[in-house]
Amino acid sequence: MISKETIQRIMDATHIEEVIGEFVSLKKRGANHIGCCPFHNEKTPSFYVSPNKGIYKCFGCGKSGNAVGFIMDHEHYTYPEALRYLARKYNIEIEEERMTEEQKERQTERDGLFHVSEFAQKYFADLLYNDEMGRAVGLAYFHQRGLSDDIIRTFGLGYCLDDWRNFTDHARRNGYSDEVLEKSGLTIFKEEGKYYDRFRGRVMFPIFSISGRVLGFSGRILSSEKQAAKYVNSPDSEIYDKSHTLYGIYQARNAISKEDKCYLVEGNVDVVSMHQSGVCNTVASCGTSLTVEQIRLIKRFTPNVTVLYDGDKAGIKAALRAVNLLFEEGMHVRVVLFPDGEDPDSYAQKYGSTQLQEYLHTHEENFVAFKTRVLLEDVEQDPIRKSEVLKEIVNTIALVPDRIEQQDYIRLAASKLRMNEQILLQELGKTINLNLIKQRKEEARQHSQSATPPTQPLPQGIPTDAPPPLEPEPDDYELMRQSSTYRAPEQILAAEHPAEAQEQKLVRLLLNYGAHQLPQEVQDEEGNTFTANMPIANIIVDEVTANELAFDNRLYQQIFDLYRQAVESEQPLPDANFFATNSDTLLRNKALSLMVESYSVSDLWLKEKHIAVPSIESRLYKDVEESILTFKQKKIEQKIESLSYKLRECKDEEQQMMLLAEHQQLVELRQTVCKSLRRVIV
Repeated sequence: MISKETIQRIMDATHIEEVIGEFVSLKKRGANHIGCCPFHNEKTPSFYVSPNKGIYKCFGCGKSGNAVGFIMDHEHYTYPEALRYLARKYNIEIEEERMTEEQKERQTERDGLFHVSEFAQKYFADLLYNDEMGRAVGLAYFHQRGLSDDIIRTFGLGYCLDDWRNFTDHARRNGYSDEVLEKSGLTIFKEEGKYYDRFRGRVMFPIFSISGRVLGFSGRILSSEKQAAKYVNSPDSEIYDKSHTLYGIYQARNAISKEDKCYLVEGNVDVVSMHQSGVCNTVASCGTSLTVEQIRLIKRFTPNVTVLYDGDKAGIKAALRAVNLLFEEGMHVRVVLFPDGEDPDSYAQKYGSTQLQEYLHTHEENFVAFKTRVLLEDVEQDPIRKSEVLKEIVNTIALVPDRIEQQDYIRLAASKLRMNEQILLQELGKTINLNLIKQRKEEARQHSQSATPPTQPLPQGIPTDAPPPLEPEPDDYELMRQSSTYRAPEQILAAEHPAEAQEQKLVRLLLNYGAHQLPQEVQDEEGNTFTANMPIANIIVDEVTANELAFDNRLYQQIFDLYRQAVESEQPLPDANFFATNSDTLLRNKALSLMVESYSVSDLWLKEKHIAVPSIESRLYKDVEESILTFKQKKIEQKIESLSYKLRECKDEEQQMMLLAEHQQLVELRQTVCKSLRRVIV
């Protein structure tokens, strides 16, 4: 157990923008930071981090929470594991309790896999330096490849003894079950109780998650055994999916973000060698062809990728295959080909780190130029082959989602192909249209397969217990902005659902400024009037409660009730952390979405237009007063509308007179409220 005092120290020390910044490339925007959401694929950033409130919110997929919640969701940690992660980051001491055998047995499969993987990594790394065979075989191999002890330790490299059962027996003695050893892939079990170490006789490359947890291993054989595979990788498991993982991402993430560029190589040794040569923003795919998920992992830190491959035919083919995927995901791609027979590791060993970095700088090539040059070799005199090259290059350019980039690539390709730019543009238009048709057909096919007829009619109108789906997806904003009819979500809400908009504004004031104090005129017990500061939450709660008003939106009413309870019991008001840790997902997401401001005033208003926009804080007094009055007005109008309906339906004269009297009182009350708002009703 972790004490409440320790948890509070952890939360006080935690800077959410630093924690999330290790996993997502964030850019400051006003009081917030913004980036692409790590929980769903998006091209337009909609993931907001509020350092002041200590919370994050994605306006695309709805994910929200505090730093602990982010680590739990992103790394699939338990609550105590997330706290320990933050404690390590901020050097806060936590007394660890030694696990009993009973506790080990109660561990979930996922926890067990993480524990045994980390146990194995430490064991293999220890053997490399403290075992005779480890030093003679494993360490000698790494030194022969030119790797220093510092870089070996940075990447946690190790050695698995060339013994059938050495590791498995050692793990068993330390309390790890056969089940977890098999599921992790560290041990292979056969019939009749036979078993052996998967990685025996291999140097070990541990594969780390983005936060530094060991997920699996890649082992390279050192013997000349012909039937054995050169590399053996951990099988996919509950914690390891090679298609979603990049080798070296943990060590490279900060450098990628800082340099705003990622070098993508083929092998593990290439990654380690590049890091040793000072090119620390380098990663590799984990024993598989590059996948969309791996590209999206890179994109969290940068959209710029330089692909490094061998200069032979296989390397060129691999580069061409990988880049189409990169383009589809909106990445900016460049290529460096090494001389035939060389790779990043061999080049660094032969020429040193300085010359390697110089080579990367001088031989980096725009991918379209590279592909055009490669495909045009030996086809200059063949019109048919040249036409095929043209189509292939245009097909690649058509994958680029950005239209301006497409135009630049077309100009470059036209220059390289020595062709009229207009011809390539026409071909590009045809290709894009064909791609769109294929995409729509595929979407229609998938929809027809997944669609099921409703068992009952869909409800009409907006339910009072849930907010309407008014906010467009963030990826649609840019297209909408290109239209003169574009309206922000708040504008849509105010125009189409004014009562809902007013409820939202009042709740937003509670959430963001509830504890902020404003001067108010109050009376003492003797009737004397004086001015005193009062929290905004008290002002709003008193007005809404005194007038017996209620919120139509269930979530807004829930939030209001929480503040009302706190005010009436004189308890601390709910804060960002209260909502970030709330178990009610709908309530948490709604509250945090209103606490994180997704829009900010551009600096251009002041710099270029010389218009100073007043801050929200400076307008608080007026905003609170106006919001309460407008809220009252909307509720009065709702009652007037309801009475008007009852009058139309009512047949009893006496009842009609009572309804008319009530209707008139409400109309007069509305006039009073509107007068306070300085509005005129005709």
